[in-house]
This record gives sequence, C-alpha cells and structure tokens, in this order.
Amino acid sequence: MTKRQIPWVEKGYSIFAHEGPSGLKVERLAKEVGKNKSSFYHHFADLEVFTSHLLDHHLHNSTNLAAKETKATNAEELISILLEHKVDLLFNRQLRVHREIPQFEQCFTKVNEISIPGIIPLWSKIIGLSGETELASLVLHLSLENFFIQITSEALTKEWLKSYFKEIESLVSKFKKTGISPF
Repeated sequence: MTKRQIPWVEKGYSIFAHEGPSGLKVERLAKEVGKNKSSFYHHFADLEVFTSHLLDHHLHNSTNLAAKETKATNAEELISILLEHKVDLLFNRQLRVHREIPQFEQCFTKVNEISIPGIIPLWSKIIGLSGETELASLVLHLSLENFFIQITSEALTKEWLKSYFKEIESLVSKFKKTGISPF
C-alpha cells in the first residue's frame, strides 16, 4: 500500500467495520478523505480492488492483534487488547455477517487461523478449562460465533466483555458440575 492510499484504506476500513460493504461508496470515501473521486480510481481502479486492500489491511491488523493476545496473561489484559482493537473486531464481525461473499469468508477463516491457536491457553484459563485444550477450543469456536453476532460499537465495552467472559465461564462450570459434556 502506498502512502497516498493509506487515508483511503483507513477511512474505508472504519466505514466497513461499522456499516459493512454497503457503506463503501466512492463518492462518500472521496468526501471523507477530502479528495475527488478520480483520485480514488487512480489509486484503486474500482471498489473490488479497494475491498481487496481492506482485506489485506485487516489481515495485517489481525496478525498484530493475535501477537498481542498471545502475550496476554489474564482476562484484564485480554480485554484491554480487544478494546484497543475494537475496529478490527467490528470489521471481523462484518466479514462473519457477510460470509456469503467468498472473499469475506476466506478472510474471516484466515483471521481465525491466525488468532485462535495463540489465544487458546489464556482462553482455557479464563473459562476454567486449563489443561483441556481441545474442549476449550470447541467452546471458543462456539463463543466466537455468538460474540460476532452480539457485538456492536456501543456494546463492545470493558463491562460487556467482562460479563461475556463470566457468562461463558459460568456455562462451562455448570456443564462440568453435571458431568455431562455438551461437546
């Protein structure tokens, strides 16, 4: 990505994260970046090429997020990291919501492949499944589906994340007490 493409990609990334692909309009992007539409076409040719840049940008951001998640040692640290990457999570939500579009599904899958392995040890600890990596991984996959359905820009707060983690931990604890594994 060139230096001149960066403002376009950053603005488009935010719009996509909050509104999905329907929010991406060349005229709107040009207005918000303070350039004319021809500048957009000079840099990206069309919205399809631009969207490809957004997906590459998201993979880059997701790699950075995953590296930070891997270093987190407790739920508080993880929550801080997630909030720092709120726009990235919202972008990923849009990929999940619009996964009928093949390139969005592919990107969403790649992001999960990047992020899930590194977060499993901490996730296991947070939900009370330390030492049960396979089970923790299954719970994480189910939780992520639910997570991406629920999050919004307004809802994604420290309090909500704490509550969400507690809810998953409580669910796991109840299943452990019954001795019945739903997985």
